Amino acid sequence: MKKFLLLFIFIFGLATDIYAEPNRIFSGNKNAKITIIAYESLTCNHCANFHKNVYPQLKKEYIDNGLVKIEFRNFPLDIAAFNASKIAQCKQDQSLEILESLYLNQQAWVKGSSEIELNNSLKKYLKKKGFNINFEECINDKEIEDFILNDRIEGVKKFKVNATPTIIINNKKFDKTLNYENLKKNIEKLI
Repeated sequence: MKKFLLLFIFIFGLATDIYAEPNRIFSGNKNAKITIIAYESLTCNHCANFHKNVYPQLKKEYIDNGLVKIEFRNFPLDIAAFNASKIAQCKQDQSLEILESLYLNQQAWVKGSSEIELNNSLKKYLKKKGFNINFEECINDKEIEDFILNDRIEGVKKFKVNATPTIIINNKKFDKTLNYENLKKNIEKLI
């Protein structure tokens, strides 16, 4: 009976915006020689700066040609980032697009002094950008919530993450100033 129930949930879960198991949001070749893990918070302005000024060059020079894969891991610093992470994780077929949009337009949706106001700003932003999301289902999905919190716990335990963004390259913490030049030097040593 339990197997039947799991099969039922899996089959009918595919028809909704929410999938049975959240997946890592990543860009690049899954089997790339170099894996970069970026622990980020969607309300962190340094993370937004990374997405505006470092990630595009990294993508052009290393990700698009299959040398590097980057995984975006959740490390929310506040309730707005936590809820935005749930939204990005929820819509698996558009997760990377949603994540990039939220970082590139951070000032457009991080507005409000209460969780209700912040959620309303996020909802309005997503609608304006044309993302078709069942907001309430995504925000209240416990499996996605656990997935995000486990990312944060793993970051602290495994890599001693205490700020965002924190970059891990092939399981080693990147400890230089985060700019494209320093990142490129590190990547070139691994190629």
